[in-house]
Amino acid sequence: MTQQKLQITAVAPDPALLDLPWDVPLAEWPDEVLAALPQGISRHIVRFVNHEGRVLAIKEIGETVAYREYELLRQLHRIEVPSVVPVGVITGRRAPDGERLEAVLVTEHLQFSLPYRALFSQDLRPDTATRLIDALAVLLVRLHLVGFYWGDVSLSNTLFRRDAETFAAYLVDAETGDIHRTLTNGQRNYDVDLARTNIIGELMDLSAGELLDEDVDEVAIGDALVERYQELWDALTGSEAFDSGDRWRVAARIERLNDLGFDVGELEITTDIDGTRVRIQPKVVDAGHHSRRLLRLTGLDVQENQARRMLNDLDSYRAATDRQNDQEQIVAHAWVRQVFRPTIDAVPRELRRKLEPAQLFHEILDHRWFISQQAQRDIPLPEAAESYVENVLRHRPDEDAVLGLAPGEAEPEY
Repeated sequence: MTQQKLQITAVAPDPALLDLPWDVPLAEWPDEVLAALPQGISRHIVRFVNHEGRVLAIKEIGETVAYREYELLRQLHRIEVPSVVPVGVITGRRAPDGERLEAVLVTEHLQFSLPYRALFSQDLRPDTATRLIDALAVLLVRLHLVGFYWGDVSLSNTLFRRDAETFAAYLVDAETGDIHRTLTNGQRNYDVDLARTNIIGELMDLSAGELLDEDVDEVAIGDALVERYQELWDALTGSEAFDSGDRWRVAARIERLNDLGFDVGELEITTDIDGTRVRIQPKVVDAGHHSRRLLRLTGLDVQENQARRMLNDLDSYRAATDRQNDQEQIVAHAWVRQVFRPTIDAVPRELRRKLEPAQLFHEILDHRWFISQQAQRDIPLPEAAESYVENVLRHRPDEDAVLGLAPGEAEPEY
C-alpha cells in the first residue's frame, strides 16, 4: 500500500512550511517553534508559531472541514469582510510509526488582536463587555449583508482589535458557516438568537471566574446585542418614505449611515404613482467610510474609529495652518509628514510593538487632552508624546505578536 505523502494546498505554497514538525501531534509541538500568545476556547487544538517573520495559527481539524473552511475564509477575504487570512491546508500527516494525524488549517494570526478572555484578564473599564458586543454586532451585520450565515456566533469565535475607544471584531472560525446569495430572515434570526445565547453563557463563565465586573448583567448584554444588530440592520437596509419636498432627508440618511461607519455606493429612489412621496433604500453599503477616506487622502490603512479621530486631527491641523482653501490631499500629506510621522517616531522603537501606530496616535491625542486639562494650558503634541511614553506606554503590555506568556503557559485550545 502506498503511503500518503504530505500535501500543502495553498494559493501561494511556502516551501518553508515543510520545516515545521508535521509528524508530531499539534498538542505535542515543542516550545521552541511556538509563539507565546493568549488563547481562547475552541473545540480543536490550536497552536501559534513564528514562521518567516509572521505568526501563523495552526488548527487540527478533519480534512473535509479544513478544506471547506479554507475556501470560506478565502471568499470572505476576497470581499474584504473582517476575518483571519487563510494560508493553506496541510494533509497527509503521519507520525514516525505510521499513525495517521489530523489535517490542519493554517491561517495568519491577526496582528494586535486578542481573544475576549485575554481582554478581560487585563484591567479594562467596566463597559468593555458592551463595547465588545457593539463590535460583534457590526461584524454580524457585515457578514449577513454579504450573505454569510455563521452558524456558531460567539465571542470565542471572534478576535478583537482596539479601534480608538472601541473595538473592531474579526471572524476567526468559519467551519460552521456558509455563503448564500442572500439570507432569509430565519437564517439571520437564528444567527442572532444563537449569538445571544452563547454570549450570555460566555459572560456567565467569566463571572464565575471573577473576570467580569460584579455589576455586569450578562442577560442584558446578550439582549443588547440583539438590539444593536437590529438597529444597524434597519439603518442599512430599511426603506424610508417621505414627501418629495423633503429631499434633504436623502442627505441626512446618507450622513447617518456614514456616522455608523458605512458608505452608500448606490441608492434606490422610487416615487409613488402620484409622485408626491419618495421611498429611499440603500442598495450597496460597505463599512469603513472614514477609514477609506483616510486611506485615499494619506495612504494610512487603519480601523474605522481611529480614522475618524485622525481625520478630526487633520481638520484641526488644516484650520491651525490656515490651509482651508488648499487641496485636501496636499494638506493631508503635509499632516502625515509634520504631525503623524513625527509623533510615532517620538516613541522609542522598542516600545512601538506595544500598540499599532494608529492606536498609539489616538492614545497620545487622548493623553494630550488629559494633561492639557490638568495644566490648564495647551500642551504641544511632542511634549504630550513624551509624557505618554514615560507615564503610560512603558507600563502597558504588548499587543503585538508576543504578549509575554511563556510558550509552556499556552493553553492547549484556541
